[in-house]
Amino acid sequence: MAIELARAHALTKPWGVADLGPWSKAGPDDGRLVGEIWYERLREGAPDPSLLLKLLFTSQPLSIQVHPDDAYARSIGLASGKTEAWYILSAVPGAKIAVGLKERLAPRQLREAVDDGSIVRHIAWRTVLAGEVVSVPAGTIHAIGAGLVIAEIQQRSDATFRMFDFGRRRELHLASAAAVANAGPVELGPKPKRLTDERTLLVSNPHFAFERIELAPGSAFSLEAERETWLLVIGGSARAGKLGVAVGDAVFAQSDSVDLLAGPDGMVGLIAYAGVSDTGAQRRTKQDASDAEEAKMQVPT
Repeated sequence: MAIELARAHALTKPWGVADLGPWSKAGPDDGRLVGEIWYERLREGAPDPSLLLKLLFTSQPLSIQVHPDDAYARSIGLASGKTEAWYILSAVPGAKIAVGLKERLAPRQLREAVDDGSIVRHIAWRTVLAGEVVSVPAGTIHAIGAGLVIAEIQQRSDATFRMFDFGRRRELHLASAAAVANAGPVELGPKPKRLTDERTLLVSNPHFAFERIELAPGSAFSLEAERETWLLVIGGSARAGKLGVAVGDAVFAQSDSVDLLAGPDGMVGLIAYAGVSDTGAQRRTKQDASDAEEAKMQVPT
């Protein structure tokens, strides 16, 4: 059983930002550019979770890259591949992400595009707005543009193959990237599905489910964290058991129940939990148990 306030660990990146507000207070005060906040378990010696929750801050485009699936990752000695999903927290006007290619390339064409850098002309860029969600299955060629703050949930893996790095001179992984990439357009995934007044299902796949939760001021909600579960507060504040949480705070829970009490301005959060069982994840409000039982049956398997 565990309910913990997660530790926010800041990572400097050449494409990061100096000001993380209002999303995090975890960055250094010396002006270094922070590109990522990783949320880690607080308890010393705790086993690594299967999921990694992050915040991304971009002042420049990130590399064009691709992640392997579990089978390929294990064939090269890695524990797992990497499927991820993004929730856009903020976006400057015209900010873009890229997911998939404009047209399908034959294996030889893909390798040539990766080798000569013309892959940058083949990726499918699109403008995004705050509140959008993007699913990025393993094998999807993708990139993130400048001017974005993104909450990301992913398999806990750093298996990343860079294909193009916008002149930053970091190592590229051309052969591996070409071997695992889906070299064509990709569907953006199903639209978010409203489950209850409080819950919206954003993404569901064999590795994790990702939800948005919105609680009215002073309302209560019981989070039944049967499996590994992460809660990230992105608006308002709440009590999570004995913990006070506000924007930028994250809670890790497993094999436990987290009683949430929204603050005077309500609370908006993102919830991610590992895997999806036959009965789905249990998320129930104290005010209306019957609606919660109905909603529980709606969570995709």
